[in-house]
Amino acid sequence: MRVLGLTGPIAGGKSTVARWLARQGAAVIDCDQLARDVVAPQSALLAAVLARFGAHLQLPDGSLDRAALAGLVFGDAAALADLEALIHPAVTARLEGLLASCPAPVVVIEAVKLVEAGYHRRCHEVWLVTAPAPLRAARLEQTRGLAPAEAARRIAAQGDFAAARAVATRVIVNDGSPEALTAAVATAWQTRRAGAEGESDA
Repeated sequence: MRVLGLTGPIAGGKSTVARWLARQGAAVIDCDQLARDVVAPQSALLAAVLARFGAHLQLPDGSLDRAALAGLVFGDAAALADLEALIHPAVTARLEGLLASCPAPVVVIEAVKLVEAGYHRRCHEVWLVTAPAPLRAARLEQTRGLAPAEAARRIAAQGDFAAARAVATRVIVNDGSPEALTAAVATAWQTRRAGAEGESDA
Protein backbone atom coordinates (compact mmCIF):
# COMPACT_ATOMS: atom_id res chain seq x y z
CA MET A 1 0.00 0.00 0.00
CA ARG A 2 1.26 3.47 -0.96
CA VAL A 3 0.27 6.38 1.24
CA LEU A 4 0.02 9.85 -0.27
CA GLY A 5 -0.26 12.85 2.01
CA LEU A 6 -2.40 15.70 0.68
CA THR A 7 -2.35 19.08 2.36
CA GLY A 8 -2.86 22.74 1.63
CA PRO A 9 -4.44 25.94 2.92
CA ILE A 10 -8.10 26.85 2.96
CA ALA A 11 -9.53 27.52 -0.52
CA GLY A 12 -6.35 26.27 -2.13
CA GLY A 13 -7.95 23.36 -3.96
CA LYS A 14 -6.96 20.42 -1.77
CA SER A 15 -10.46 18.95 -1.60
CA THR A 16 -10.87 19.22 -5.37
CA VAL A 17 -7.67 17.26 -5.81
CA ALA A 18 -8.83 14.68 -3.27
CA ARG A 19 -12.04 14.11 -5.22
CA TRP A 20 -10.04 13.64 -8.43
CA LEU A 21 -7.77 11.10 -6.75
CA ALA A 22 -10.80 9.21 -5.43
CA ARG A 23 -12.10 8.93 -8.99
CA GLN A 24 -8.81 7.29 -9.95
CA GLY A 25 -9.40 4.58 -7.35
CA ALA A 26 -7.45 5.95 -4.40
CA ALA A 27 -8.99 5.57 -0.95
CA VAL A 28 -9.21 9.06 0.55
CA ILE A 29 -9.18 9.50 4.32
CA ASP A 30 -10.47 13.01 5.03
CA CYS A 31 -9.13 14.04 8.42
CA ASP A 32 -11.55 16.96 8.55
CA GLN A 33 -14.39 14.45 8.31
CA LEU A 34 -12.77 12.36 11.04
CA ALA A 35 -12.68 15.51 13.18
CA ARG A 36 -16.45 15.80 12.67
CA ASP A 37 -17.00 12.15 13.49
CA VAL A 38 -15.17 12.24 16.82
CA VAL A 39 -17.42 15.02 18.14
CA ALA A 40 -20.67 13.28 17.22
CA PRO A 41 -23.72 14.08 19.36
CA GLN A 42 -23.58 12.55 22.85
CA SER A 43 -19.89 11.69 22.51
CA ALA A 44 -17.49 12.26 25.38
CA LEU A 45 -15.31 14.40 23.16
CA LEU A 46 -18.19 16.69 22.26
CA ALA A 47 -18.86 17.15 25.96
CA ALA A 48 -15.22 18.08 26.48
CA VAL A 49 -15.30 20.62 23.64
CA LEU A 50 -18.48 22.19 25.01
CA ALA A 51 -16.98 22.34 28.49
CA ARG A 52 -13.97 24.23 27.14
CA PHE A 53 -15.64 26.53 24.61
CA GLY A 54 -19.23 26.87 25.80
CA ALA A 55 -22.53 24.99 25.78
CA HIS A 56 -23.94 27.55 23.34
CA LEU A 57 -21.98 25.76 20.61
CA GLN A 58 -24.37 22.81 20.73
CA LEU A 59 -27.07 22.99 18.07
CA PRO A 60 -30.69 21.95 18.73
CA ASP A 61 -30.07 18.56 17.08
CA GLY A 62 -27.23 17.89 19.54
CA SER A 63 -24.41 18.41 17.06
CA LEU A 64 -21.52 20.84 17.31
CA ASP A 65 -21.86 24.25 15.67
CA ARG A 66 -18.57 23.99 13.80
CA ALA A 67 -18.95 27.33 12.06
CA ALA A 68 -19.37 29.14 15.38
CA LEU A 69 -16.46 27.21 16.87
CA ALA A 70 -14.27 28.15 13.92
CA GLY A 71 -15.17 31.77 14.51
CA LEU A 72 -13.94 31.44 18.09
CA VAL A 73 -10.61 29.74 17.44
CA PHE A 74 -9.41 31.28 14.18
CA GLY A 75 -7.12 34.11 15.13
CA ASP A 76 -6.85 32.94 18.76
CA ALA A 77 -3.72 30.78 18.94
CA ALA A 78 -4.33 29.61 22.50
CA ALA A 79 -7.93 28.57 21.80
CA LEU A 80 -6.90 26.79 18.61
CA ALA A 81 -4.17 24.92 20.48
CA ASP A 82 -6.68 23.84 23.13
CA LEU A 83 -9.08 22.58 20.46
CA GLU A 84 -6.37 20.66 18.64
CA ALA A 85 -5.19 19.08 21.89
CA LEU A 86 -8.70 17.71 22.35
CA ILE A 87 -9.39 16.63 18.78
CA HIS A 88 -6.11 15.43 17.31
CA PRO A 89 -5.52 12.33 19.49
CA ALA A 90 -8.96 10.99 18.64
CA VAL A 91 -8.51 11.74 14.93
CA THR A 92 -5.10 10.06 14.95
CA ALA A 93 -6.56 6.92 16.50
CA ARG A 94 -9.29 6.78 13.84
CA LEU A 95 -6.75 7.39 11.09
CA GLU A 96 -4.45 4.61 12.23
CA GLY A 97 -7.36 2.20 12.37
CA LEU A 98 -8.42 3.07 8.83
CA LEU A 99 -4.88 2.73 7.50
CA ALA A 100 -4.53 -0.68 9.11
CA SER A 101 -7.75 -1.99 7.57
CA CYS A 102 -7.75 -0.32 4.13
CA PRO A 103 -7.32 -2.75 1.20
CA ALA A 104 -6.71 -0.09 -1.48
CA PRO A 105 -3.29 0.02 -3.17
CA VAL A 106 -3.15 3.82 -2.78
CA VAL A 107 -4.45 5.66 0.29
CA VAL A 108 -4.62 9.45 0.50
CA ILE A 109 -4.43 11.18 3.88
CA GLU A 110 -6.11 14.54 3.34
CA ALA A 111 -5.27 16.88 6.21
CA VAL A 112 -4.66 20.59 6.67
CA LYS A 113 -2.38 19.80 9.64
CA LEU A 114 -0.65 16.89 7.91
CA VAL A 115 2.83 17.94 9.01
CA GLU A 116 1.96 19.47 12.37
CA ALA A 117 0.14 16.27 13.37
CA GLY A 118 3.05 14.13 12.17
CA TYR A 119 0.94 12.30 9.59
CA HIS A 120 3.51 13.01 6.86
CA ARG A 121 5.72 10.38 8.50
CA ARG A 122 3.18 7.74 7.43
CA CYS A 123 3.37 8.90 3.79
CA HIS A 124 5.53 7.82 0.88
CA GLU A 125 5.02 11.25 -0.68
CA VAL A 126 3.37 14.55 0.18
CA TRP A 127 1.47 16.85 -2.18
CA LEU A 128 0.89 20.49 -1.25
CA VAL A 129 -1.97 22.18 -3.12
CA THR A 130 -1.98 25.92 -2.76
CA ALA A 131 -2.81 29.26 -4.37
CA PRO A 132 -1.88 32.90 -3.75
CA ALA A 133 -3.54 34.35 -0.66
CA PRO A 134 -5.52 37.08 -2.51
CA LEU A 135 -7.03 34.45 -4.80
CA ARG A 136 -7.93 32.21 -1.86
CA ALA A 137 -9.55 35.16 -0.10
CA ALA A 138 -11.64 35.88 -3.18
CA ARG A 139 -12.73 32.22 -3.34
CA LEU A 140 -13.79 32.29 0.32
CA GLU A 141 -15.83 35.43 -0.26
CA GLN A 142 -17.47 34.00 -3.37
CA THR A 143 -18.08 30.38 -2.33
CA ARG A 144 -18.63 30.71 1.42
CA GLY A 145 -20.02 34.20 1.64
CA LEU A 146 -17.36 35.38 4.08
CA ALA A 147 -16.73 39.07 4.59
CA PRO A 148 -13.28 40.19 3.35
CA ALA A 149 -12.01 40.70 6.90
CA GLU A 150 -13.13 37.22 7.98
CA ALA A 151 -11.61 35.61 4.88
CA ALA A 152 -8.32 37.38 5.57
CA ARG A 153 -8.42 36.32 9.24
CA ARG A 154 -8.89 32.65 8.39
CA ILE A 155 -6.10 32.70 5.83
CA ALA A 156 -3.73 34.42 8.26
CA ALA A 157 -4.57 31.94 11.04
CA GLN A 158 -3.32 29.03 8.95
CA GLY A 159 0.13 30.52 8.40
CA ASP A 160 2.30 30.13 5.33
CA PHE A 161 2.54 26.30 5.20
CA ALA A 162 6.34 26.53 5.27
CA ALA A 163 6.58 23.22 7.14
CA ALA A 164 4.47 21.46 4.52
CA ARG A 165 6.43 23.04 1.70
CA ALA A 166 9.67 21.83 3.28
CA VAL A 167 8.58 18.17 3.17
CA ALA A 168 6.42 18.24 0.02
CA THR A 169 7.51 16.02 -2.82
CA ARG A 170 5.21 17.98 -5.14
CA VAL A 171 3.71 21.47 -4.96
CA ILE A 172 0.65 22.12 -7.12
CA VAL A 173 -0.20 25.80 -7.54
CA ASN A 174 -3.91 26.18 -8.23
CA ASP A 175 -3.97 29.70 -9.62
CA GLY A 176 -5.66 29.03 -12.95
CA SER A 177 -8.76 27.37 -14.34
CA PRO A 178 -10.30 24.12 -13.04
CA GLU A 179 -9.05 22.48 -16.23
CA ALA A 180 -5.51 23.61 -15.52
CA LEU A 181 -5.71 22.12 -12.02
CA THR A 182 -7.01 18.83 -13.42
CA ALA A 183 -4.15 18.71 -15.93
CA ALA A 184 -1.55 19.39 -13.22
CA VAL A 185 -2.97 16.69 -10.96
CA ALA A 186 -3.19 14.19 -13.82
CA THR A 187 0.48 14.79 -14.60
CA ALA A 188 1.41 14.35 -10.95
CA TRP A 189 -0.61 11.14 -10.74
CA GLN A 190 1.03 9.65 -13.83
CA THR A 191 4.48 10.62 -12.56
CA ARG A 192 3.69 9.02 -9.22
CA ARG A 193 2.54 5.80 -10.88
CA ALA A 194 5.64 5.63 -13.03
CA GLY A 195 7.85 6.14 -9.99
CA ALA A 196 6.02 3.52 -7.96
CA GLU A 197 6.26 0.99 -10.77
CA GLY A 198 9.97 1.72 -11.11
CA GLU A 199 10.49 1.06 -7.42
CA SER A 200 8.60 -2.25 -7.64
CA ASP A 201 10.78 -3.36 -10.56
CA ALA A 202 14.02 -2.50 -8.80
